[in-house]
This record gives sequence, C-alpha cells and structure tokens, in this order.
Amino acid sequence: MDEGNMSVAEKREKRRKKPAKRKIHGWVRAAVQVFFFLLMPSAYTSAFAGIKYIFAQIGLAEPVKPEMFLIVLIVLCVFTIVFGRFFCGFACAFGSLGDFFRWITLSLCKKIKKKPPKLPEKAGRIFSLGKYAVLAVVIVLCYKGLFQNVQSASPWTVFSLIHARNFALSGYIPGIILLLLIIAGMCLEDRFFCRFLCPMGAVFSILPVPGLFGLVRDRENCIKNCSACTRTCPSNIELPETGKYEIRGDCFQCQKCTDTCPKGNIHTGIRKLKGNEIWFTVLRAALLFGILKYIGL
Repeated sequence: MDEGNMSVAEKREKRRKKPAKRKIHGWVRAAVQVFFFLLMPSAYTSAFAGIKYIFAQIGLAEPVKPEMFLIVLIVLCVFTIVFGRFFCGFACAFGSLGDFFRWITLSLCKKIKKKPPKLPEKAGRIFSLGKYAVLAVVIVLCYKGLFQNVQSASPWTVFSLIHARNFALSGYIPGIILLLLIIAGMCLEDRFFCRFLCPMGAVFSILPVPGLFGLVRDRENCIKNCSACTRTCPSNIELPETGKYEIRGDCFQCQKCTDTCPKGNIHTGIRKLKGNEIWFTVLRAALLFGILKYIGL
C-alpha cells in the first residue's frame, strides 16, 4: 500500500513495526554470522589458498589441478556473481570478526555518550585501493615461489591457527602483530579489513555481477537531502535507482540500508522480494552452506 493512501493510524502502526523488524534483521544477520563462524570458519582461508595455488602453479609452469581449495574458490566466485558479496557480509569468518569488534566499539561509545570514530568518505575511497595492492603482492610472491618465506607474517595463518585452538605461535610473531593491528582497525572503522586489506575482497569486487539481487531505491519517494542509507552503509555506497540493475563491488549485501530508510524505499532488483529480506537472507545462507558442505568443506 502507498504510504500516501494510508490513514494516520496505519502510518503510526507502520512506524511502530519498523524498529521491531530492524531488530529482527539484526538478530538474523548475527545468527547467520555466528553459524558460519563456528561451522564453516575455513571457507575464507580455503578460497584464499585457491588464489595462492593458482599463481604458484603458474610460476612453476605446472598444471592447475582441481584441488579442494580451488573448488571452494570457484564456488564462492560463482555464488558472488549470482548474489553479490553475500559471503562477505554474512559468511566470512574475518568479516564477522570485524563486525564483532566494531559492535564492541559502538557499544562502548554509546555507553560513554561519545561519537564513534569514522574515516572521512574521501579517505575511505583512497584506502579501499589497498586491498588490490595486497592482492597484487600475494600474487607476485606466489608466482615467484616466495610466499612460504613470509608465512610467519600472515595474519590469515595466525587467525586459522587460533581458531583451530593451535596456540603454537612462537614462529608467527610478525603475523600476530599484523592481526592485532587489523583488529584495532576493525574497532575504529566499520569493515576495516574487508574494505582496505582483504585480497579476496579485491577478487570479489571485480567479478561481473548482473545485479538482479542488488539493492536499489525508489529515489522519487526519498525525503529531500536524506542520505541515511549512504551514511549507514559500511562502504559509504550510494544506491542506484530502481531500474538500474547493478551491484557495487564494495557492497557486502548486509541490508543495513534497507532497515535505515525512513520511507522504506529500498528493495532488491526483484521488487516482489521487498518485505521478505529476512527469508531471502536465510535462503541464501542455507544454499551457500549446503553447497560448501556438499563439496566437502
């Protein structure tokens, strides 16, 4: 129903339900993140290992065989092409870790009534190029067969060892330091690692995504000068208008903008899914988990 045709009572009821629905969205997202963090923590590192494997084999002039981590990489890339960066927003262990530490920071700032830290938008755009530089360095090291020489400095290796409850980390001091610095960044900036340093994020952001399930907004119904969706977005993305089927490379499909819009103007490219974002999230999570489980991850 168009809001302009609603009665005063109907408008009040809609405004009353919105915070409750936003809270449900938040709990569903947190539940999906915890689920994947506990049951599928190796998805990120497996896909990353696939990238390293490809370029190491090329450097050795050896054939690229269908190893498990290569299959995981292909599955996540195909899933991202279809649904956008849903994996990054909901299923990546590193992304979920970042959201947890950012949540702690926001909770503390709220308690002491202090505005949470945030990078200026221009600085964020510049620093977002960092993930491509990290990817390029990883590719060169793997191609030259040198990545093993810097394994002790890998924060991903340290994270994997800790998650596996392997605390034999005496040989990984540089990696521990880098991981702690990344965690500090996660506290200070929303999706710090994903936006600025993640080599897999660099891969996912350049994939050709049709945008059928991307988020768009009905611009003609927006409040004048309102930028709530852009300010809430972890990547400061301005949403395309209805009819423009595109997914920005840095969109994590977190749907925070959907809950923030005061007019309820944001929906996926398939308009019939509007209002069913929770079910669509659960469906995608179940599909991703089922596929990864089927291939043996």
